[in-house]
Amino acid sequence: MPMVTVSISPVQAAGIREAVDHGGYASSSEVVREALRLWDAARKLAEYRDDVLNDEDRASGSRCVADMFADHEAERRRSA
Repeated sequence: MPMVTVSISPVQAAGIREAVDHGGYASSSEVVREALRLWDAARKLAEYRDDVLNDEDRASGSRCVADMFADHEAERRRSA
């Protein structure tokens, strides 16, 4: 698997450590991979909206990646 080095804020690093320490994830890499999967899904959804929906529909239904991630985390906790 290719290695990539990134810089994150101390708050983001603490959030990753907390997720691992509380047993939600096995490693920090797992947290980052999941975040990237969510980012990719959000990007694909945005592309779909650009192709299919009109401007009014996009404005009323747009969601940021942070919202999607929060929803995903809440669902994961409910399933645990």
